[in-house]
Amino acid sequence: MTDITDLVAQLREAHRQASQGGGERFRARHTARGKLFVRDRIDMILDPQTAFLELSPLAAHGLYGGEVPGAGILTGIGLIHDRPCMVIANDATTKGGSFFAETVRKHSRAQEIAQQHRLPCIYLVDCGGAFLPEQDRVFPDQDHFGGGFWRQCQMSASGIPQISVVFGGCTAGGAYIPALSDQVIMVKGTGRIHLGGPPIVKAAINEIVDGETLGGAEMHTQVSGVSDHIAPDEETALQMLRDLVANLGDTRRITPPAQASIAPLDTFGTPQDHAPVDLKRPIDMRALIKSMVDGSGFSEFKPDYGKSLITGFAHIHGYPVGILANDGALFSESSVKGAHFIELCDQRHIPLIFLQNITGFMVGTEAERGGIAKHSSKLVYAVSNARVPKYTVLVGGSYGAGNYGMCGRGFRPRFLFSWPNARIATMSPDVASTVVTDLRRASLKSPATEDEIAALDARTRAQFEEQSDPYYATARLWDDGILEPNQTRDVLGLCIALAAGEDRDTGPRPVYRM
Repeated sequence: MTDITDLVAQLREAHRQASQGGGERFRARHTARGKLFVRDRIDMILDPQTAFLELSPLAAHGLYGGEVPGAGILTGIGLIHDRPCMVIANDATTKGGSFFAETVRKHSRAQEIAQQHRLPCIYLVDCGGAFLPEQDRVFPDQDHFGGGFWRQCQMSASGIPQISVVFGGCTAGGAYIPALSDQVIMVKGTGRIHLGGPPIVKAAINEIVDGETLGGAEMHTQVSGVSDHIAPDEETALQMLRDLVANLGDTRRITPPAQASIAPLDTFGTPQDHAPVDLKRPIDMRALIKSMVDGSGFSEFKPDYGKSLITGFAHIHGYPVGILANDGALFSESSVKGAHFIELCDQRHIPLIFLQNITGFMVGTEAERGGIAKHSSKLVYAVSNARVPKYTVLVGGSYGAGNYGMCGRGFRPRFLFSWPNARIATMSPDVASTVVTDLRRASLKSPATEDEIAALDARTRAQFEEQSDPYYATARLWDDGILEPNQTRDVLGLCIALAAGEDRDTGPRPVYRM
């Protein structure tokens, strides 16, 4: 059986392949045009030797015949002159930086995070606009390409800086990214902005014009005023960008923790030591928690009640956190315990971390008679209305309504990450196949033969195995990326730090009493 070491090795290889963009042929063409690779551009604008939290690096993984790694865009959070900034950068080696459905979602998700944390948005633009064969999945709907422009306007209006550097062609919708920015830098000779490129201009008004005359850096900087600065090369443009960020004024910086960070004790091993690969077997969730928190200190809340949900207080990189972790299915007792704990953390302004390894809420006659529907709703209500930042990590299974009660994507955690052993679906393949085959046997259609039942069972298992795979999920941006288990503590520390300096909601905070 594959172990967690194998899964981590597979994850590293997937990340390596995605980092190569469109492949050697397109990378060679890119450099022949005198252009830097997108990751090199980002390295040049970030403060030296500081962390960069890349988001959804495996977006579109396995889709489109594997030709759109990373969805053709790189997003993440890093420090520029000690200011945390959101970087949104097109990779022109992948389909010319065009937008697919997953590109739009990744772009928009980065903007959502920036808006929530009031991070300046840095756009490194090298974009061919919408990928036309996918236009029905990119253009018309509320959360398609236009939603990114709407969000950009909203952020600018609320005082969140928007700065663009244009390295290549920005055609059609791509032109609005710099046009809606507060400040724009264009690279001479390669940077271009035009709502309609030369082919569109010829088709629309029968005018024949070259790209440089139509929308080059010199024209837009000296004539139209669309661009504020012109740079002779990419290196100069990136330094100019750093200078602009340095002069943003009194934008929020990272608020340091109230106490020093203390490494976990070696006694409890590493998170990878506790990662469940066989999801049918229990794991030592307390040891997992202690392998991630400061000094392995974990003050458990109600340890003798509702034992299938572990709750307690700890610190991660010096920041206080409240942790909820599954140790079995959620019963009525564990549900109301969780609701109580969430509202305590909400009252005390303590961020919440959810570690999911959950089959769901308990089912059966006894559970229903005990009011599981009502008690599970209390947990869902508490999760929905918690005003403190929430962070979720799928460390194992994430099935059914248990995903909701433990702050799945639908409940708006600030960030949600998965481990390479994680699984997410309405139910496990075993349960799904049992349900579907039982329904077929009870169907009023013509009776099914055992061969038909066996084929249905196989199809159902295959479907749920494929669709619950973490790579299937991350390709569709159901999470913010797959983490190596041993990266989790540091990634959570970075995420928590982003929200640490926010103004607190000091309104009334009722606490659910047992």
